[in-house]
Amino acid sequence: KNIIAACEESLDRLQTDYIDLYYSHSDDETVSLDETLGAYAQLIAEGKVRYIAASNFTPARLRESIKFSEDNNIPAYVAVQDLYNLVDRKTYEGEMSQAVADLGISNIPFYGIARGFLSGKYRPGVSEVDSKRAAGAREYATDKNYAVLTVMDEVAKNHNVSLSAVALAWLRAQPSVSVPIASARTVEQVEEIVQVVELSVEEVEKLNRVSAF
Repeated sequence: KNIIAACEESLDRLQTDYIDLYYSHSDDETVSLDETLGAYAQLIAEGKVRYIAASNFTPARLRESIKFSEDNNIPAYVAVQDLYNLVDRKTYEGEMSQAVADLGISNIPFYGIARGFLSGKYRPGVSEVDSKRAAGAREYATDKNYAVLTVMDEVAKNHNVSLSAVALAWLRAQPSVSVPIASARTVEQVEEIVQVVELSVEEVEKLNRVSAF
């Protein structure tokens, strides 16, 4: 869909004059960078968008896109939005995290608590949790990931916070992460994810070791 038309629809739907951060989701390499980034430059010039970011790009395409913006003196992506959490480290850590560091941007990771798995509600022998996300969370049901929960239990107890808070705190402790994304369906879940805790270096390293891939 035409980016400018899609943005106008979003503004109308959200009943706002501008969008703070507008994402390119699922990069389409058949569309030229000139067309995509040129449209964003127009929207930013008109005050309808403040910043742009990329989601689910390859490291190479991200680098290419930002270089194009710099070479043409037009707005560039300021962040990426990629899957990243304590039990989903392999995809992001490596080429993408290096690209993010090299480019001086940041990651705003989604699935910060792994579709609810890192909330600790999904355990061996626990009856099925009544949640729309239960099936997705159960995909993480491995001995290795349960070991991650065990270490998180210890950290959460030390700080008197929820496991969800620990999961998000670990993400915030990562150098390339600006702020993690987590969603909630109930007031109880909101109360869990808004707890802010700063982990010690030792706690981060312990979580790193147990979740290493």
